[in-house]
Amino acid sequence: MAKGLGKGINALFPGEDLDQLEQVEQILISDIKPNPFQPRKIFDEEAMKELSESIKEHGVLQPIILRKKGSRFEIVVGERRFRASQLANLEIIPAVIRELNDQQMMELAILENLQREDLTAIEEAEAYQNLIEHLNLTQEQLAFRLGKSRPHIANHIRLLSLPQVVRDAISDGTLSMGHGKALLGLKKKKTIPLIMQKSIKENLNVRQLESLVQRLNEDVPRETKKVQKDIFTKEKESELREIFGTPVSIIKNKDKGKIEIEFYSDDDLERILQLLED
Repeated sequence: MAKGLGKGINALFPGEDLDQLEQVEQILISDIKPNPFQPRKIFDEEAMKELSESIKEHGVLQPIILRKKGSRFEIVVGERRFRASQLANLEIIPAVIRELNDQQMMELAILENLQREDLTAIEEAEAYQNLIEHLNLTQEQLAFRLGKSRPHIANHIRLLSLPQVVRDAISDGTLSMGHGKALLGLKKKKTIPLIMQKSIKENLNVRQLESLVQRLNEDVPRETKKVQKDIFTKEKESELREIFGTPVSIIKNKDKGKIEIEFYSDDDLERILQLLED
């Protein structure tokens, strides 16, 4: 995820150099509070223990970033180092103090986390959504600033429309992002939690879940007569699903037919239209 994000921070914070030399202060850990805008919800305990052991041996090599809040400080960047320092029973931690408002603090915290590779797909999606809402950006504008593709941004944000139980399963690693995308393709949205449980119970991989979703969708009554699809048609549907990142159906009737491409929002429609133009 770090690729392309080097210009992202500079684009979102014009003129701000995160590597500039600033005065480093030693701050009491007891005077520091966690970041209320922290996008990361899950901190790996084993990784935290390893970082704590490293801090015990070598100290905190990179200062965290704080802002003054009343008589105490709030973490802007560096919550993992802060938590690991607590585990290491340190009393003070090196820090740089910056003057930031709530919006700047949230943006910087999100960007710092997006440069790491261990955010869950849901945390990443929520980070993108927060930046879009608070910076009043389109998905295309955000993708350009972060050096990401628009489908990458759109496919993550689509996950947020899944039921909470599915989002939780993706966050804890029970399901992958691919499973989530497959479940989004179900026409009967109310069945998503049930199909999720079936997928987990039967340990279905993404391809198997996609096939199950396709079979279930074909059982949904249509205005047109249901036709048994041949292997060639199914392969083409699979190829198109990969290209557009959304369910695609090829419906053939004698010598003619149609291709149905599903979308879930105006932004999703724009993304698909852009792909068609390319």
